[in-house]
Amino acid sequence: MEKMEVIHLAETDSTNRWLREHPEDGDVTVWTDYQSAGRGCGSNTWESERGANLLYSMLIHPERVAATRQFLISMVTANSISRVVARNVENVSVKWPNDIYVADRKICGILIENTLQGSHIKDSIIGVGLNVNQLCFVSDAPNPVSLANLTGRTYDREALLGELLEAFRDEWADVEGVRERYLAQLYRHTGFFRYRDASGEFIAELVTVEDDGHLVLRHIDGPTHRYAFKEVQFII
Repeated sequence: MEKMEVIHLAETDSTNRWLREHPEDGDVTVWTDYQSAGRGCGSNTWESERGANLLYSMLIHPERVAATRQFLISMVTANSISRVVARNVENVSVKWPNDIYVADRKICGILIENTLQGSHIKDSIIGVGLNVNQLCFVSDAPNPVSLANLTGRTYDREALLGELLEAFRDEWADVEGVRERYLAQLYRHTGFFRYRDASGEFIAELVTVEDDGHLVLRHIDGPTHRYAFKEVQFII
């Protein structure tokens, strides 16, 4: 992976959108103090107080990553962020597919947009919202938390971004072990818990996450089901 250029913006509507509108041949990260239209997956929005958190997007050009293996990028990203968060707090996990949790509270969301060329990924824009210094959350998000909430410290966001980019490069350099590390830190990776799908609520245990990103759950009454993103909800 190439050396990452880093661009800082005081404000933008969306760092993902900014990178789409300013394509680069090399790898680049853009981060901002405020997003006026920051979003999560689907129609979700991302609440962030101006200048308090880390809002950034990385544009990378993966070499020879097949479209069928694009979940690899999600695992690399989640692993690298969880590694840095775990240097500061305990009980860090990855909630499928790629939210970063501390205990039962969400500290980071990730939005990945891949562009395909034939059967391979041409480029990938990885948007990250990491709650850092914000102390009060006023949206209807059910369970947000920040590093400052948990530690009582105020963090240097630019220094933290440097740690995150270094961890991403390290994770990518050891790509053969990515899936094993991802599975080992999954939220609810052992035991039976409550979930909800199109048929209603049920109790199940996590079996695995497949190479293509599908979640496999074993229901308490025996059958195993395979879920794509948004087909099942964790009840917390």
